[in-house]
Amino acid sequence: MKIWLFSWGLFFFSIPELFSQELDSIPDTKRPVIEQVFDFGDQVINFISGEKWTIIPAVVYSPETSLGLGARALRIFRSKENPNLRPSTLPITFLYTLNNQQILTTELEWWANDNKSYTNARIELSNFPFKYFGIGNHPLSGTGESYTTQYASFHVNYEHMLLKGIYLGPRYEFRVDRISNRLDNGLLETERPIGFDGQLLSGLGLVLNHDTRDNIFQPEKGWFNRVSWMQFSQSLGSRVNFSQVTLDARKYITIKPQQVLAVQSWWSFTQGDAPFQNISLIGGSERMRGYFEGRFRDRHGMVQQAEYRFRIHRNLGMVAFVHAGQVASSLKDFSKNQFRYGAGIGFRYRLTPDGLNIRLDIAVGDQRAFYFGLNEVI
Repeated sequence: MKIWLFSWGLFFFSIPELFSQELDSIPDTKRPVIEQVFDFGDQVINFISGEKWTIIPAVVYSPETSLGLGARALRIFRSKENPNLRPSTLPITFLYTLNNQQILTTELEWWANDNKSYTNARIELSNFPFKYFGIGNHPLSGTGESYTTQYASFHVNYEHMLLKGIYLGPRYEFRVDRISNRLDNGLLETERPIGFDGQLLSGLGLVLNHDTRDNIFQPEKGWFNRVSWMQFSQSLGSRVNFSQVTLDARKYITIKPQQVLAVQSWWSFTQGDAPFQNISLIGGSERMRGYFEGRFRDRHGMVQQAEYRFRIHRNLGMVAFVHAGQVASSLKDFSKNQFRYGAGIGFRYRLTPDGLNIRLDIAVGDQRAFYFGLNEVI
């Protein structure tokens, strides 16, 4: 497996030069056809992009959702008076998937005061048939047990810059779940993990960020390091008491012009009576593509990821990625022999001058998986 991943890495680092040579070898009589294709793509993007709102069909695909169709309205706020102010965003998305999932989300990311203040707020309403595999790095079910959760979640955090690139501020989270369609005498009913009959969470915490990225959508250099601590307590209205610490360290390195290496180290540590929905999860479109989200879950988890990005032509780009991760019930159970590995490739098409991308990823982990959505993973 490790030799296979290394061979993929060598191959994809050579792809930009191969594409460049291929394009240069195209005769001049045929080159305009390629340009016309890209011109048409740009015209489509310009057509759906208004001065304030961009309205696009929302199409997603992942093993967790199957094909999802809907609509997304996206507003990007740019300051004409202060061009150095980072753009703020407000997407509103509704999706219906072939797995009979309905999802409504909106999330505000607001930069102000010469990038000294940052506010993030998100609301999500969902009816979500899903799968439960059990708890641990070797879960009981290989195919997963179906259940349905209807949930509403909300979080808000405000951060203020203490020093250049250093932000600190409070965070509040709320979530309520109602579980239905459990399998009679299945894993959820026999194991009865905390949260198997629903949950109500309310918690306060702190977020510390170190952010020196040169671009929030498509960084080419800099750091994005985040430490968050959350305490969910019955005194705040939660049904259970538990705490969680999450570490997320990312580094962006320019290899060559329009070629970037992005690396991430993610860790999650949970203490107390955490519901199975909120312990450390790996898998899904953000951490460990190629594994079903929640395929592995336990009190503690880690994921290490790397992604090599390069431009092919105009707004079209590609990525190659590798990752490894595991979960454990205690810190001493983390082991080099317990890692799960995966890799894949992806295609990107730039929507905005800021670097917002449409992405299509093809990943291999314990399954072959396709992911289609917006923005970068790391």
